Amino acid sequence: MVWQNEINELNKRLEMAQGMGGQEGIDRQHSNGKLTVRERVQAISDPGTFKELSALAGSARYEDNELVAFTPYPRVIGTAHLGGMRVMLDGGDFTVRGGAGERGTGSQPSSLKYALQWRIPLVRLLDAVGGSVRTFEQIGRTYLPDGGGTSKAVDLLNEVPVVSAVLGSVAGLPAIEACLCHFSVMVKDTSQVFAGGPPVVKAALGYDVTKEDLGDHNSQVFKTGVIDNLAESEEEAFKMIRQFLSYMPSSVWKKPGRVDTHDNPIRKEDGLLSIIPRRSKRKYDPYKILEYVMDHDSF
Repeated sequence: MVWQNEINELNKRLEMAQGMGGQEGIDRQHSNGKLTVRERVQAISDPGTFKELSALAGSARYEDNELVAFTPYPRVIGTAHLGGMRVMLDGGDFTVRGGAGERGTGSQPSSLKYALQWRIPLVRLLDAVGGSVRTFEQIGRTYLPDGGGTSKAVDLLNEVPVVSAVLGSVAGLPAIEACLCHFSVMVKDTSQVFAGGPPVVKAALGYDVTKEDLGDHNSQVFKTGVIDNLAESEEEAFKMIRQFLSYMPSSVWKKPGRVDTHDNPIRKEDGLLSIIPRRSKRKYDPYKILEYVMDHDSF
């Protein structure tokens, strides 16, 4: 075949991309109690529905015109079905330089652009630290962020459901993405959200702080409210995401799906007649009211 050598190289790149940041990075991810990005994609998706986009994006190294190394772009994106709903998945790959974005790595896929174009929900699986100093070393200068990506992210919020799952330590742009959504969840003990990590704080202010001090679940869920929900595990976080999307239309141009709730639609709760006391200074349980009013097991 005329192009067999080129096809072989493409297949080799794909195989290398599946290896993410290498076995050492994968082992470190597991030892920290976290799944890899590809394990996450498989865990959250309906079986066999994930279709990866831009799998060849990354940087290659050649010796004597032979491909000897390939570093994939530190994000895995593609379409999948969650509970039958087609969505765009965007997962940060912490095994590749901590998920740091980097210019000069060829084509950089944009899940935001695809979600807007195809009018499908965007689900972010965040485990990345934002920009990389290596970028500035490579291009020989710095640059001023223009904020263009943020405006598009806001536009997306007006058209399709957007969900962010914080599955590790996120800083910089991923920390912003954790907030630019309709629903967010983080995992207890293994995830944190902050603008800059402990080394940045140490260099700027001289304080010795931990990742947990800067943005663990106690501060970001229970104090600041930056993140909506707390999950005990990644699997529970995925379950919450699937449940949230089951209540949503795929876009503003669609109607939400109808499902059998297994709850009597004409159910009456006599408890509603007595749960709120006449005296306004007396307390009552608002969660009990929600239980009475909403479909069972839906809140």
